[in-house]
Amino acid sequence: MSLKDIAERAGVSLATVSNVVNGYRPVGERSRQRVQRAIDELGYTPNLSARHLRRGRTGLIALAIPELTNPYFAELAEIAIREAGRHGYTLVMENTAAAYDAELSLLNGAQRHVIDGLIFGPVRVGRDEVLARTSDTPLVLIGEGVHDVPHDHIAIDNVAASRRAVQHLMELGRQRIAFIGARVGDESQAAHLRLRGYRAALTEAGLPYRPELVALTAGFGRHDGVRAMRNLLALDEPPDAVFGYNDLIAIGAVRAVLEAGLGVPADIAVVGIDDIEEGRFGTPTLTTIAPDKEKIAHLAVRRLVARIEGAAVTGPLALATPFRLVPRETTGFSSAAGTG
Repeated sequence: MSLKDIAERAGVSLATVSNVVNGYRPVGERSRQRVQRAIDELGYTPNLSARHLRRGRTGLIALAIPELTNPYFAELAEIAIREAGRHGYTLVMENTAAAYDAELSLLNGAQRHVIDGLIFGPVRVGRDEVLARTSDTPLVLIGEGVHDVPHDHIAIDNVAASRRAVQHLMELGRQRIAFIGARVGDESQAAHLRLRGYRAALTEAGLPYRPELVALTAGFGRHDGVRAMRNLLALDEPPDAVFGYNDLIAIGAVRAVLEAGLGVPADIAVVGIDDIEEGRFGTPTLTTIAPDKEKIAHLAVRRLVARIEGAAVTGPLALATPFRLVPRETTGFSSAAGTG
């Protein structure tokens, strides 16, 4: 099957078919429809690899994330893979394991001859490293690790999201609300931003900030939530609610509460962030702040493809994507209320 076959079936010139298939120049709508109809009838599939090579590209874009085993990133990657395919690109995964050297290497073009562009969720490198990067590979940032840089950046408003989570717990009458997942380090990190929202919600409600209810964690997994929750339960005055940095920490906290013979939410209500699938099907189901993962992934891929292909785009784009509270059983709502 060749472009010549399509041209003969559509009754147009070979150049017109080439322009439609490769998107080189605008083609009249009637001609475009005739070419597309011929493509469909003949079952033509374009050779994307050859097309990319003609343009000096590989057709590969990378998504660099800090933890492949985190369900949030797995769900985000699945959406991004589909979106990349719709644009004729193949998305490959890079796991930095949240290591500074790995992040810096990727940032400065370790794969510049392999990939056409990079979607990057940094954890360890900061603004200075991004500003000093030596690679000219198109870059789109996701997440909260870096702000105020001349690159497209897509994330949620972490302060507002965490404030909403804590407000929900206060609406239930809870007053000793713990935060699990605080970190020591760069103040632009998501953990600091979520702690800031936690404190803002307490202040707005006239509740005191109690340092003993803020638990530092080494990581952001289930085991971190279990360990921190056990320590909080050992306090003379344990919390009556917990806001977890993410769903994994919150799920770990729920486990520790139940193991201690207490009820969720009867004794301790719990809220997380991420809306991962595990939280929707656990027992009890997890109340969470749900980022719009579809929008984050779609915007990141589309923006990167536009940069790669030299499309006329405004920029750089800094966009806070939507989020919503999804109340479920860990704060006393029926499971059905949060499955939609």
